[in-house]
Amino acid sequence: EKEASEDEEIYDKMACWCETNDKEKTQAIADAQIRLEDLGNKIEELTASSARLNTEIKNHEKEIAQNQDALDKATAIREKQLAEFNAEEKDLLESVSALKAAITVLSKHHGGAMLQLPRSHVLGVAATVAHELQRHASLLQGVLTPSEIRLATSFAQAPQDYFDAAPTFKQSYAPQSGEIFGILRQMKETFESNLSAAQKEELANQKAYEDLKAAKEAEIQAGQEQLDTKGAELATTDEKNAQAKVDVEDTKASLSADEQFLMMLKEKCQMTDKEWEERQKTRQLEMKAVSEALAVLSGDDAHDLFTRTFNPSLLQTASTAASGGGRALLTAGAKERATAAASKVLAMAARRLSSPRLSALAAKVQLDAFTKVKKAINDMIAQLGKEKEEEIKHKDYCTDEFNTNTLQTQKKEQTSVELSAQIEDLELTIKQLGGAVDALKSEIAEMQVQLKRAGEDREKQNKEFQTTVSDQRATQKLLKAALTVLDGFYGKKGGALLQEDPAPPPAGFDTYKKNEASGDVMSLIEQIITDAKTMEAEAVRSEEDAQKAYEDFVKETNASTQAKGKELVNKSEEKAKSEAELVEAKKSKDATLLELEQLANYKAQLHQGCDFLFKNFDVRQTARDEEVQALKQALAILSGA
Repeated sequence: EKEASEDEEIYDKMACWCETNDKEKTQAIADAQIRLEDLGNKIEELTASSARLNTEIKNHEKEIAQNQDALDKATAIREKQLAEFNAEEKDLLESVSALKAAITVLSKHHGGAMLQLPRSHVLGVAATVAHELQRHASLLQGVLTPSEIRLATSFAQAPQDYFDAAPTFKQSYAPQSGEIFGILRQMKETFESNLSAAQKEELANQKAYEDLKAAKEAEIQAGQEQLDTKGAELATTDEKNAQAKVDVEDTKASLSADEQFLMMLKEKCQMTDKEWEERQKTRQLEMKAVSEALAVLSGDDAHDLFTRTFNPSLLQTASTAASGGGRALLTAGAKERATAAASKVLAMAARRLSSPRLSALAAKVQLDAFTKVKKAINDMIAQLGKEKEEEIKHKDYCTDEFNTNTLQTQKKEQTSVELSAQIEDLELTIKQLGGAVDALKSEIAEMQVQLKRAGEDREKQNKEFQTTVSDQRATQKLLKAALTVLDGFYGKKGGALLQEDPAPPPAGFDTYKKNEASGDVMSLIEQIITDAKTMEAEAVRSEEDAQKAYEDFVKETNASTQAKGKELVNKSEEKAKSEAELVEAKKSKDATLLELEQLANYKAQLHQGCDFLFKNFDVRQTARDEEVQALKQALAILSGA
């Protein structure tokens, strides 16, 4: 009954353990299956989002590339237009300047029917006319009539026929010098008109280009912002998708472990239930047999038999108030025979089972009193039952601990593999980000150097411009002063430069004539002044172009530096975040490796304490059962069975 009570207590604990773990693992498996389904749906959604974002990113990249290509083409066209305009403007300015100089030379002599014009001036004007007719032939075709073109060409080929010192026969009958003067004016006005139209067209082209450039840059910036947003969203989506896939693998591993544990649990609990039923059944049969044996031994026939076999000389009685009867011991001969038989049974069992305890008990049966021997046998039977129960508990404990250790080791090994992969990815990411950060720093530094050099070059160009303008203006001022002096002397009327005295005196000094080369000198000075003004205008225009180009360069460089600075900050922050994650991952891996080492050490301890038990469990249980059986036989013999 005591053993039954102990077995029932053990079974209740085992049943409680089975029920609790069955519920927990069943619920865990159901939760894992639900989580796997949710993760599958999540992965499908994230995969679809990733594909959509990749498509949108490609479209944005294509749109940005198209806008950039359109801007580049427009810039190339604009640069070509500007180069053509600069060449045309320079050409027209030179032509207008040359025609102004020619008209200035001819206008001084136009009042005198263009007679007595120095030969060098005539040749200079003719060369200018020939050059402009050839240079702008297509432009002049729609302005000058064919006859005017022929006249101008004829003048360019033979200017002496129109401006000789004395009128020729041809001049007398073909006074066309006035037409030459008019043609030059008409050519100058045409060139000035074309120059004005070209400048207006250039302003319109520049404005149209700037509007197009602003629109395209706005579209590119908007597209880039969308691209950055979509890129960040794609990175987040891919990261979540990867994490979801990792969660799926972890959940599957956990689900598999829970299913294996639940299967082992059900098997163990079923075996426990079966063993409990068998033990209950066996114990009932045993108690029934014992009850029947007690009934037999307590009968009158057994009492008479025991009374006849008692030795009166060794009888020990104990009087009682109720019956006054006594209990007698076995006779000496019967006791010796029973003792010998019990000792023999125990000795044979000891030899068969190699049990020192049975050998000692066999010897003790022959030496000790009958009652002490029976008590010793009963104590040993109880001790063997207790050892068997403890050994079963120990085996169950070892099995549970090995299973738990295996599951924990598998999880930690999986964690270690995942951490190693994470560390490798983080190290690669940090290396790539470090390279990107260094490259950005180098690019920013190079742009700063280029910006500084551009500023220094701009400063030098401006100094050269100031010097050029100052020199040209000083030259103009000096030449104008010289021209004023010469004009004050040679420009007075009444001189012999334009007329001859009608009646020379009979005697005295020869008529004083002013230097006939003065006109060439003054024209040359006027030409130089015109050229100086042209050079000044070109220098101003070049300075404006250089300043605008420098401002555009500064603006673009600052914008690029700002963008790269922002990217540098983002890359640096991402690198710092990855480095922090790497430190944590390494700490986690070290902790995981330590836990694996501890699990391995504990497993080794389990092997030391459990391997012998697993290897010899069945043998020891069988031997112990045989010991108990031998003890029961000896006890039966001593009890007179």
